[in-house]
Amino acid sequence: MKRAGTVLHPRLLALACLAALPTARAAHVDPRLVARHADADALLVFEAAPPATTPLAADADYKLRRRVLVDRLRAHADASQRGVRAWLDAHGIAYRSYWIANVIEARLPRSAIDALAARNDVARIEKNVTIAMPQPRIDPDARQPDATESISWGVAKIDAPEVWALGDTGQGVVIAGEDTGYQWDHPALKPHYRGWDGATANHGYNWHDAIHDSTGNPCGNDAPAPCDDYGHGTHTAGTFAGDDGGTHQTGVAPGAKWIGCRNMDSGDGTPARYIECMQWMLAPTDANDENPDPDLAPDVISNSWGCIPSEGCTVGDEIEDAVDNIVAGGIFFVAAAANDGPACGTISNPPAIYDASFVVGATDSSDAMADFSSRGPVAGDELIRPDLSAPGVNICSSVPNSQYSCSWSGTSMATPHVAGAAALLMSIDPALKGHPDRIAAILRETTVTDGVTDPWNSGCGGLTMDDWPNYQAGYGRLDVYAAAVEADRLFADGFESSP
Repeated sequence: MKRAGTVLHPRLLALACLAALPTARAAHVDPRLVARHADADALLVFEAAPPATTPLAADADYKLRRRVLVDRLRAHADASQRGVRAWLDAHGIAYRSYWIANVIEARLPRSAIDALAARNDVARIEKNVTIAMPQPRIDPDARQPDATESISWGVAKIDAPEVWALGDTGQGVVIAGEDTGYQWDHPALKPHYRGWDGATANHGYNWHDAIHDSTGNPCGNDAPAPCDDYGHGTHTAGTFAGDDGGTHQTGVAPGAKWIGCRNMDSGDGTPARYIECMQWMLAPTDANDENPDPDLAPDVISNSWGCIPSEGCTVGDEIEDAVDNIVAGGIFFVAAAANDGPACGTISNPPAIYDASFVVGATDSSDAMADFSSRGPVAGDELIRPDLSAPGVNICSSVPNSQYSCSWSGTSMATPHVAGAAALLMSIDPALKGHPDRIAAILRETTVTDGVTDPWNSGCGGLTMDDWPNYQAGYGRLDVYAAAVEADRLFADGFESSP
């Protein structure tokens, strides 16, 4: 966080004077901030960057498109935030500035909120709320891995081993996770971490910690190396890329490399943390959080978190702006549907409600929809959500302390199956990189529908499980081998034949 010099008494006096004066507010202020008299963690929201007037052609090099996008976003944020940053510096207020969504996070006294609200360059001032992660189910009675176990059942269920047999394991593809952190040196994860070359670790451009103000967290703040304070991230990473080279093949794409960002403090996120991790994903930085490089962005991001309105996530469009910019940068953005089922209309939290997200529900080993899996439709949206479903009940994967568990269930567990599947498709057809819409189309078109049931819900939005797609399972259950066959056909036919 950028920090100014020591705050002097005259400046405090000046702020108090400003607070005493009547102000004509130009910016909307979150009522939760107005009601407070103590310092508050706030988001200063500025006008979003306008669409590019001369966009690059859709078939332009995706890394060039990403560089142009990042440069435009950074330039717009720099220009629109300049006056407020100078004001904050002058008043000794620490802050963090973001460009993927045009916001500044700062801990503000009430007097500063009043002064900033009167400025014409601030659109809104929102509370940066703390939001608990949607909890996975952990079944202590679930069967646990034994010494003879090899391929996790969810990986086998979606036919990933059949894709491996073709020689495609995700090689040349980078998967990223935004989660509770990672035990990077877990036996199932270490060989696949982009920051490990087989002899030494380099966490720059491969890891970022968006936790800066925790108290008592076992990983501390600004962890210099990947650390998991909860276990959730280690489990999800094991599902998209894990393989210990022995008896634990937990990952769909063991040939891929992975990187990560911690956006939750013991399971608690904030809008600023979510935005910060997405910004780092679009342009990863070095170990000093400097020198962003969009060329080192991942190809796919697995997201098993939610910004829940009932817990106060009402910051407006800033998280959606960040997701839209991730996808505009050519990155496939996979999001968990949430665990609020089996009722209809329970896909209601960002980022699963956004059009740019690829949304995943959860099935069990018999292809039945999980009772907890959130169902569509999304209020006010005509898209079929979830996009598809994937194994998410009692998933066997890696957990901290170099252990394994088959106890975890949730759409959080289903989502990394899809992230790994996308990596397999890109290893088959590298021309799919930078084109998340093409990957999404292939995955939707090649799902399994026969035998997929929902014993908990007879139908949503006028569609039953006899209608495909529907608002319970989406287009069906993930089948990565069928998707791989389609990707291979498109690759053989040439890029122009892609959907």
